[in-house]
Amino acid sequence: MIPRKRRELGFTLIELLIVIAIIGILASIAVPMYRAQTVKAKLTEVTNSMSHMASGVAAYYQDEGTFPGTALSTTAAVKSTLGVSVPVVPDGKYISAINLSAGGGVITFTATNTNESTVDNQTFVLSPIITTDGAINWRWGGTIPYAYRPGQKY
Repeated sequence: MIPRKRRELGFTLIELLIVIAIIGILASIAVPMYRAQTVKAKLTEVTNSMSHMASGVAAYYQDEGTFPGTALSTTAAVKSTLGVSVPVVPDGKYISAINLSAGGGVITFTATNTNESTVDNQTFVLSPIITTDGAINWRWGGTIPYAYRPGQKY
């Protein structure tokens, strides 16, 4: 009589190693993408505040026909001149410095506390471009890496 084969249960070692390798590959792709997205989420405070300040600058330009003649580098000066509140450290978490150039309307913010060395202490710059019909278009720039600027792709 031929003995019956036992039914084998479980996974072989090679199957387990293949699954571990696949998980490792997926993690090596996902972790950097996750990190970049968390930094972009932190920078939302910076870009939103800059957009609010840009609205104030545009309103000032439409009312006065020129940009503010003095540089604005404190939250109190921005609030009294443009009517916009900007959360700078310690009130805000990710903005360490603000500046509005005298007469040019160029807005500069310095990012901080993002835990990303290529972003911390770097600047976002929002420059106005006046069209022939008097409208203002804004152009992003600065020392922040291109991938972290609003509307930019990797």
